[in-house]
Amino acid sequence: MPETTKVVPLTCHGHSRPVPHIHFSSLQDEDQYYIISACKDGNPMLRDGMTGDWIGTFLGHKGAVWQARLSSDATLAATASADFSAKVWDTHTGEALHTLTHDHIVRAVAFPDKQQPQILATGGKEKKMRIFDLNTPSQPYEIGAGVHGDTIKSIVWTGDPNILVTASEDKKIRWWDLRTQSTIGEYAVEGPVGTCELDNTSADGVLSVAAGNSVYFFNAGSPASLIKSIKTPYELASVALHSGQRRFVTGGSNQNDTWVRVWDFDAETELETNKGHHGPIWSASFSPDGKLYATGSEDGTVKLWKFTNGPYGLWR
Repeated sequence: MPETTKVVPLTCHGHSRPVPHIHFSSLQDEDQYYIISACKDGNPMLRDGMTGDWIGTFLGHKGAVWQARLSSDATLAATASADFSAKVWDTHTGEALHTLTHDHIVRAVAFPDKQQPQILATGGKEKKMRIFDLNTPSQPYEIGAGVHGDTIKSIVWTGDPNILVTASEDKKIRWWDLRTQSTIGEYAVEGPVGTCELDNTSADGVLSVAAGNSVYFFNAGSPASLIKSIKTPYELASVALHSGQRRFVTGGSNQNDTWVRVWDFDAETELETNKGHHGPIWSASFSPDGKLYATGSEDGTVKLWKFTNGPYGLWR
């Protein structure tokens, strides 16, 4: 039986509804980093990634916020909302710089991995992926019209600024090339798609997908190249990989499984079971230094779990 760790997670309160997504910035000066949380209360929050201390709340959406991402340098935030808009925010002032209107619920946003990015990709219930140039935000262009068979749940910009990945409720993970504006690969997963995220603890870019009972790990840079998939006994909503430690964490997708599990990537065995949340765990991510991971849950909290030996942050 996997051991239950003795580390008590830090709990970030403040949201009044479920947290469908969390996202870390890259490491900034003096090893600082930040975390943003999307919330169905419509008020995404920015926090210190190491301590969970609240920095600010982005006010302006009139509906649930399904996804929130920081630019790698943490200067900008992007949010996808049920109010038929995506917004781009200044993280220092909290000001909404752009409101990008859509014709249905927006579920996914993504920035390319660069300083102060001026491009944003969006997707959602319209089944359309759009690319916005933030210098001329009124003229987005659509990529791959008619290809997505259902809601776009997630968009990931790979390390290559020309290659994006979408995860859709049609159970397909698709790779896109902006130069040809077409798909360059797709992979069908079994079961409902949960999270689809890049490993942010390493430069080699492994894409991790949770779907149904399985987790899938892809080489993000080459279309649809599966490294491995692992079937588990659990219904999974989220997965996050730590390439260096060769570990990954998963979050349960139903009210009867509110555990966070730590797994051995090579042996494919469960190492730890961590209790703390009181609802499904919709999002999971390692910090950019790999020394903690965060989870976002239906219970309205974000939790930070230490993933290193010895003192770190507020753990002494």
